[in-house]
Amino acid sequence: MVPLGANHHLHAAPDDRSSITTGAVPPRPERDDLVTTPVVAPEKPDPALELRAKRDEVSSELQEVARTMQLSAEKTAELEKSIAEITKSSESLKSALLESAARRKDIENKISAGEKRLADIGVREDKIRASFKDRRAVLAEVLAALQRMGRNPPPALLVSPEDALASVRTAILLGAVVPGVRQETDKLAGDLRELIALRDASRTEMESLVTTIASRQEEERRMDMLLVENDRLARTNSLQLQAERKQAESLAERVTTMEALIASLENEITSVRQAAELARAEETRRAQMTEDQKARARDLAQSGLPDKNRIAPAYPFSELQQKLDLPVAGETLRQFGDPDGTGHQAQGTVIAAQPGALVTAPADGWVVFAGNFRSYGQMIILNTGEGYHMVLSGMDRITTGQGKFVLSGEPLATMGEKRVASAIALALETERPTLYIELRKDGKPVDSRPWWAGGDSGKAQNDT
Repeated sequence: MVPLGANHHLHAAPDDRSSITTGAVPPRPERDDLVTTPVVAPEKPDPALELRAKRDEVSSELQEVARTMQLSAEKTAELEKSIAEITKSSESLKSALLESAARRKDIENKISAGEKRLADIGVREDKIRASFKDRRAVLAEVLAALQRMGRNPPPALLVSPEDALASVRTAILLGAVVPGVRQETDKLAGDLRELIALRDASRTEMESLVTTIASRQEEERRMDMLLVENDRLARTNSLQLQAERKQAESLAERVTTMEALIASLENEITSVRQAAELARAEETRRAQMTEDQKARARDLAQSGLPDKNRIAPAYPFSELQQKLDLPVAGETLRQFGDPDGTGHQAQGTVIAAQPGALVTAPADGWVVFAGNFRSYGQMIILNTGEGYHMVLSGMDRITTGQGKFVLSGEPLATMGEKRVASAIALALETERPTLYIELRKDGKPVDSRPWWAGGDSGKAQNDT
């Protein structure tokens, strides 16, 4: 394509023969006011960071939408009636909580997937708009050239030799320019069609997400009611648990490491010590079983319904590799062994979640700590048996208590509105709330990735 800056030669005077060159466009005249400067190519943005920033933007928009939505009085009354009809027993409430948590996690996974789709659409829209901006000068010159040709069309061929010469020169120029004009026009039209399609897709996705958010709010309300009923049923030992909680908080202020905290809890807190003893007793019982007994127990656990009132894990933790659901729906930002922003390697996994997202127990276990601990912030430690402890931190509100035995999928906490400032969450390019997950074996951090399910099959659930 001929440089569009040469378009001012399209209507040169007919008798200007000195500027004609065979089969070529007349050279562009030199100008003293044009200074050539080296062009430095801008640094290309990181697509992952670009997408993450767009997801943060989408998440903020959805958060604003959620704030404007409220459950109707009719829906609230309907929920209250359904909770009132539940038999107020430990097992029935536990079952209702697990079902509610599973529904809520499913809804939040759908919202997370919708956020990503909206972010992908937004990134593509931004690129098309940037392309329009970058090509603004070229498009302006194309339009200007077409306007000039429209106002001053080439003369008729059979008039005079001078007119014939002008027509030939114009034809040469148009032969070079018009294909480029057509190419730019086709590209512009294609980009405009794609932009319209993206906006339609964005509108459809947003409407679907608003409906899903309404479903989540309903499930959040149901879960809050269930937690209140569950707490009311479990108040028999509340004085003892409150005393132990204060004792645990005092220990957390004195010790400086996670390993020391867990050891101190298991030595000095009665309920934690009893939980550790139960875990060791369960390990001893399993170790004394024959291979046939272990196989039958495994088949029974996989084909039946584990007891909702059980006080020990339904499965040995070492046998749950590739079967655990992540505690929260979201995007994994950092894995075990990655740089942690302080010059060291990360000892756990960091997940960016939605504001207010539910955090559930990834496996059966005893809550040995639920409270605030140094740079970890709000933290929960689960004893999952066989010397394994699961550490979760970065939550805003904890809904479980120290000394409780929780089942896989049981609600433990909820995330806040934004990322909690902590040493663990340094160098993260996001403002979304982040959950930190650390798995420890015999007091030492280990990589938890082998335990997480890669898909929807083979997950350890309470109804398998």
